[in-house]
Amino acid sequence: MAMETPHELMVADLAASQLQKLPSNYIRPLSERPDLSQVLHDYDTNSSHNNIPLIDLQNLCGPDRPNIVKQIGEACLNYGFFQVKNHGISDTVVNNMLRVGREFFELPQSERLKNYSEDPSKTTRLSTSFNIKTEKVANWRDFLRLHCYPLQDFIHEWPTNPPSFRDVVAEYCKNVRGLALKIIEGISESLGLERNYIEKQLGKHGQHMAINYYPPCPQPELTYGLPGHTDPNLITILLQDDVPGLQVLKNGTWIALNPLPKTFIVNIGDQMQVLSNNMYKSVLHRAIVNSSKERISIPTFYCPSSDALVGPAKKLVDGEDKPPAVFRNFTYQEYYDKFWNRGLATQTCLDMFMLPSSSSSNSSN
Repeated sequence: MAMETPHELMVADLAASQLQKLPSNYIRPLSERPDLSQVLHDYDTNSSHNNIPLIDLQNLCGPDRPNIVKQIGEACLNYGFFQVKNHGISDTVVNNMLRVGREFFELPQSERLKNYSEDPSKTTRLSTSFNIKTEKVANWRDFLRLHCYPLQDFIHEWPTNPPSFRDVVAEYCKNVRGLALKIIEGISESLGLERNYIEKQLGKHGQHMAINYYPPCPQPELTYGLPGHTDPNLITILLQDDVPGLQVLKNGTWIALNPLPKTFIVNIGDQMQVLSNNMYKSVLHRAIVNSSKERISIPTFYCPSSDALVGPAKKLVDGEDKPPAVFRNFTYQEYYDKFWNRGLATQTCLDMFMLPSSSSSNSSN
């Protein structure tokens, strides 16, 4: 991609200029475009297996816990994606987060660009697409990336405009971390591990988030907000507004997950696939755009700390009746570096960490 200044790269500013045609650097080759006519919807009654599970967490800490843990395990095993309701995060916290995210991207260009950086090691940064230094085709997305655990280590870097940004986002981050830990415990139990096993494998823990902004696109059938990819982290908890855009690959078919009020979407990341020794698969998903409405999505990425050693849970591979380990041990930093440098074009890099004895007989997706 030719060198350009940040204001020329930002999608929000391109969209504000009332473009009639998509700039050529956003146009996908014909074979890589989203064929939207082939996409099913999660409420499509013609194919019942398309429905992504909706799990009620109301009594997760009560007598119904075994049943809810079982539902979580089945969703991880069969889908890699599920939705949760009665999750314990108030409407106020959720609505404030969506509001302040939108307000940030409505700021004047000069104010937004105070946070701009192309350095992926920066723990607070505004950027666009995915990795503009390596990708050949850009994605119709701007994003503000924030590290948010431990909160006190990063909050001083966050934007101060909108004025309520730090307070609102901090409250949201604390709430989502609590939800993430509850879900991780449920997943751990569903694998037959101790409730806190996975939590203890995460080192000092890491939590990042992105506020993704997808403005209206003049030719949405030619590009993506984000192409098909798996997430490199442990689990992702997604908050989205009421504009559809997320699609998940299931049995070779893309399924549109239309937003449900008062729910979060949870998906398995690559580290969970490793910890579960390939039982729970990290699933390809993508974001499409549309010509009429902007879309905000806010994924929280819960992950090991960079120095944490990740590998299959010993209890899942030790013993005569257990399958052999599929993946080698590695640090999360090593994994994330390979993920970032490889980019989204190749969709997943789990195969780079498979042990030789399993790479020929196991598929990473």
